[in-house]
Amino acid sequence: MQSELPSATAESAVPTAAPGAAPGSDPAPAAALAAHYYTDPLVAEAETEHVFARSWQLVCHESDLPGPGARLAATVAGREALVVRTEDGGLAAHLNVCRHRGTRLVSAPEPSGKAIRCPYHGWTYKLDGTLVGAPEARQIPCLDKPSLGLYPVRVESFLGFVFVNLDRDAVPLAEQCAGLAEAVGRYTGPDLIPVGRYRIHDLAGAEVQRANWKVVVDNYLEGYHVPVAHPGLMRLFDYQNYVASELRESYALFQVPIRDKPSSNFVERLYQRLAAPMPGLTQADRRVWRYAVIYPNTLIDFYPDHVLAWTALPTAQDRVAIPGGYYTKHGVGMRTRLARRLNIHIGWITNHEDAELVTRVQQGLSTPGFAPGPLSRRESAVGWFADRIRASLAGAGR
Repeated sequence: MQSELPSATAESAVPTAAPGAAPGSDPAPAAALAAHYYTDPLVAEAETEHVFARSWQLVCHESDLPGPGARLAATVAGREALVVRTEDGGLAAHLNVCRHRGTRLVSAPEPSGKAIRCPYHGWTYKLDGTLVGAPEARQIPCLDKPSLGLYPVRVESFLGFVFVNLDRDAVPLAEQCAGLAEAVGRYTGPDLIPVGRYRIHDLAGAEVQRANWKVVVDNYLEGYHVPVAHPGLMRLFDYQNYVASELRESYALFQVPIRDKPSSNFVERLYQRLAAPMPGLTQADRRVWRYAVIYPNTLIDFYPDHVLAWTALPTAQDRVAIPGGYYTKHGVGMRTRLARRLNIHIGWITNHEDAELVTRVQQGLSTPGFAPGPLSRRESAVGWFADRIRASLAGAGR
């Protein structure tokens, strides 16, 4: 076990890839993270405050808060955030704890309402967090309502998804991710419709994989393993053109064309034939899959037939929950709906393959004396992510 956290070095500057550059033309990627970043409990402890509490965390889609008074609780950096739709249609977020005795205010699911009322002693707050009432208030000396509002949490809607940040001084997410909305905004928006039962904020119903959360993000950030580990994707993908089209300070964006040659697998071949873009997309989008990572742990898949948004939340040093949800647009035709069902089926096969892979990686990283080898240029985004983690933890200490 490491006794202290490593410091960032001058060599860990965030790399920038030329948009659309071929893998062989990019500069050498940064070094991978050392094994103890994935296995040391001290690193996990530091990440709570220096990574998750200082970054924008995906909690839901706007459709999960359909009208004034709608509310939900979501896990953020070892705490719970209470996110509500305000009376004017905006968003507000607070820590999910009453200012009186610390009671958890909201558990899922909860009905909408014009106020937030503590289930223990009845202290009542406006949707914006202002304390407006306490039973037998005259029996509470020095009850200063203006100073006893709920603890505020920053909240922002981006691409129709709701993010919160415990850091009150954080740069707005839309500003951090300048350029991403222009690249993929046509896929998204607050009017997306959820498909199926899965929801981003439902941590209890999420799949848990047996790996450190960063192993899951690393795996998502590269296609180098596709030829070996994902035969189905290899039949579908134009692998030679699987590229990181953008590596920016706060996000990475990838794209991969779908092959014109029919797959030998019936389901994959049928998907190739049926693939049709959702309203608002172009015919060029029909043959491309796109993926984005918003640092540190938001992952979004942009398909012609649906959007999948999910997040990687550590539940232990070697366990990660991956709650997420599927979304589509209004006015989708039968052909696109059929393609979506086929695509989701293919996605679950890929997920099962990846779940086995990340388990194996986590087991291997625990080998005493192991040190990572050099990264391929196809793993440039893994180096990007490693540099971001090193920078976030540089001043953490023990």
